[in-house]
Amino acid sequence: MTDATAEAARLLADHWRAGTKLDTLPAALRPGDMAAGYRIQAHLPVAMGETTVGWKIAATAESGQRHIGVDGPVAGRLLASRVREDGSTIALGGNRMLVAECELAFVLGRDLPARSAPYERAEVEAAVVALRPALELPDSRFRDFVAAGPAQLAADDACADWLVLGAATTADWRALDLAAHATALRIDGETVTAGSGADVLGHPLDALTWLVNHAREHAGGLRAGEVVTTGVTGKPMPIGPGMTVEADLGVLGRVRATLTD
Repeated sequence: MTDATAEAARLLADHWRAGTKLDTLPAALRPGDMAAGYRIQAHLPVAMGETTVGWKIAATAESGQRHIGVDGPVAGRLLASRVREDGSTIALGGNRMLVAECELAFVLGRDLPARSAPYERAEVEAAVVALRPALELPDSRFRDFVAAGPAQLAADDACADWLVLGAATTADWRALDLAAHATALRIDGETVTAGSGADVLGHPLDALTWLVNHAREHAGGLRAGEVVTTGVTGKPMPIGPGMTVEADLGVLGRVRATLTD
């Protein structure tokens, strides 16, 4: 790790804690490619004084990739202090992205360590111990995250902020067609977007497998107990203080949060 990598992570961490935004990283700290961006991201939990509990994936839909100018998904780390349980009250604070996303999250029951050969979907699925409904409230440390570019978005933890997790489903999710499984996001009881598991790289388990192989190459693999939320189903929808937001995965469960300033 270079001094510039650590300094870039510290600068992003300072803005995250303060709820403030920057236009761009200084030229001397700016990552030149995705690999450099991910090296900054890897140091971000240290700069934040945080532990990580899992991963998120941004831009798992082509529309999302076009929106932020990337040609594939972007992985991010979940900070322990930013993960909440069903029914939590979330203070939006400096969040300026102000959208909510309905997602499917998987919990690993065993380690998937780094290795030379890519993991196949079947062995990734076999490592999953639970599926949980998830509600993501992303944000960026950049004032205009669309203009930040892929490498800076990777450094910025793939626009991670809050994640709210529902209880592990008791349904037999392995017997379901997760690609066809319908989801809905509700705000104050009204459905504002509907989607399906196919919205995330064609299938949630394909998205999970992509993330596992990203971590295999860039983060030493994954550990038992880590959670991976696989990207937005339907569309990100505008939110604000005073709202109650719910991700509804039907038989797979629901998760709700109340939003404040």
